[in-house]
Amino acid sequence: MNRALIPLLLFLVTITGAASAASIPAFPFPIGQAVSRAIPRERVLEGVVEAAQRSTVSAQTAGRIQEIDFDVNDFVPKGAVLMRLSSAEQQARLDRARAALEEATARAKQAEADYRRVAGVFAQKLVARAAMDRATARRAAARARSQAARSGVEQAQEQLAYTVVRAPYSGIVVQREVEVGESVRPGTPLMTGLSLENLRVRVDVPQTLAAQVRALGRARVMISGPPPVTLDGSGVTVFPYADPVTHTFRVRVQLPPGQNGLYPGMFVKVAFPLGEEQALLIPEQAVVHRSEVTAVYTVEHGRVALRQVRLGNRLADGSVEVLAGLDAGTRIALDPVAAGVYLKAQAAL
Repeated sequence: MNRALIPLLLFLVTITGAASAASIPAFPFPIGQAVSRAIPRERVLEGVVEAAQRSTVSAQTAGRIQEIDFDVNDFVPKGAVLMRLSSAEQQARLDRARAALEEATARAKQAEADYRRVAGVFAQKLVARAAMDRATARRAAARARSQAARSGVEQAQEQLAYTVVRAPYSGIVVQREVEVGESVRPGTPLMTGLSLENLRVRVDVPQTLAAQVRALGRARVMISGPPPVTLDGSGVTVFPYADPVTHTFRVRVQLPPGQNGLYPGMFVKVAFPLGEEQALLIPEQAVVHRSEVTAVYTVEHGRVALRQVRLGNRLADGSVEVLAGLDAGTRIALDPVAAGVYLKAQAAL
């Protein structure tokens, strides 16, 4: 069943019986009622969205900045070229390394041929053991030099590749440390970025709640709209120490991946469940917002009226807590637009 229909079905009032049908007029909109039931008791605190992944890209080779392709506040896809360094020196090293590898390979082939020739003669006992040992040693040394030359080529290729600086992940550039024309060396900071794919919320929790938050390990993150959004935290981490000044515990709530519209630095509200309590609930779809007034259309004694209410927390099932303005069992219109049209039509009669 569609979860969005659950609160509507819970609150719909089914009117049966001939007597009831005769006493209650029909209305051109669905009707529900305020229901009192147990809901999770929560403590709502303010939190700040932050990036779980923030890093500074540093130079891994020496050179001069020739090109910068992204700047602060730019979105950068993973693997995109951030900047390019001069590569003449690295290319020259690679050329020398390749030449050394060719020479070492040729010497290794010659040493191998000499070894086989001496081994054949030694098998016929025509040369001394010392000659065989020298051929074996020369072959081993030539192989080692060839392997070292091959490693030199790989290192030179790596240094040449480092002249093209790429983004390690998709994200936003938040700081640029260099300008075109500057000389850099290994370890010089180049750019700082953060990922928007892995976000979390930072909350400071009073020490009286820290143990309960740690024990339950659950949280809901509420983002103001329009439209308002509620997310279930995928993980709750409570720091094992309190701030010596505020005496609060830092808590991190991990957000599900792929949350569009959330950015580091945004304020959100975080609800931590602490148990259960009785609450008066209505479907959020029945609420009317007019300027600063929050109200619902009530249906009592066959008449429709607009009544102001004070609301509390939103629940994940689509219902909202009523703090004042309604009593349990009060019948309300579930389609406020249709109820408003009906009320105006009745007033005009």
